[in-house]
Amino acid sequence: MRYARLHARLREFTDALTRTYGAGPVPGHNLEPRHVLPSRAAVIEALKRLFEAFFPGFVGRQFLTHANVAFHTGALLDEVAEELTEQIYAAVCHEGLNEEGDRERCRGFAEDAVIRLFERLPEVRRRLLLDVQAGYDGDPAAKNANEVIFSYPGLVAIATYRVAHELELLGVPLLPRIMTEWAHSRTGIDIHPGATIGERFFIDHGTGVVIGETSIIGNNVKLYQGVTLGALSFPKDERGNLIRGLRRHPEIGDNVVIYGGATLLGSVTIGEGAVIGGNVWLTQSVPPHTKVINDTQVPRFTRGREEA
Repeated sequence: MRYARLHARLREFTDALTRTYGAGPVPGHNLEPRHVLPSRAAVIEALKRLFEAFFPGFVGRQFLTHANVAFHTGALLDEVAEELTEQIYAAVCHEGLNEEGDRERCRGFAEDAVIRLFERLPEVRRRLLLDVQAGYDGDPAAKNANEVIFSYPGLVAIATYRVAHELELLGVPLLPRIMTEWAHSRTGIDIHPGATIGERFFIDHGTGVVIGETSIIGNNVKLYQGVTLGALSFPKDERGNLIRGLRRHPEIGDNVVIYGGATLLGSVTIGEGAVIGGNVWLTQSVPPHTKVINDTQVPRFTRGREEA
């Protein structure tokens, strides 16, 4: 046998690892579950199907026409309805299944959630088209709106957020974070599904953008790469546990531009029309129509081998 010494110790390694399954501050396992967990792959596949419905002819099947697009969209929604209902059912049951009768309650909640999500799809698509237009209007490098749909990572992250946010508002557990963390891994843009984001939102370049759970973003806001809308140190109760549910992230007014590398922390308010310069660190509010830049020295230029 190849690698005989390694194989001879596999049982030892296995025993050592499995002994840790009962140790640690949290279980870190899902052994002997009463219900199966949601499938990440199935959740993301349902999300991608919704992308096809939002942007027919751009994502998925091509050569669609006005004559057949309704049949195609209906088939997509049928697949999404079945899969998403099952995944929501699994998530809800996993979070709070206590009695056998709860299964029907979980299934009813899942079906209701998908119905309410589907009722919101036209509004979600309306907002996405405004986001596409904002991307085209806000980036002189964009040749047309089609380029934004085809290739901009910011739109992938925003579209994912807009679906995940609807599920978050409906109280669906697990799935919203599965969706936004998938977008995070694909685009480098981390938008919590609990954030509130207005219309005509544009993220240019995007890598390293972080938008925290209680962030509030108005209409016609543009962010560049590396922007953080984060929290300061989290408040704790008398037992040292984090106090959850408080607003701890910035509120951004309408028509604000935040340039690359800027970090805004805490429940500060950035007034309408403000411009936040690159690499600015902010922990205080900014009045409307104010420009904030770092007060730094002018760069020094040297020639040849002269020491800088």
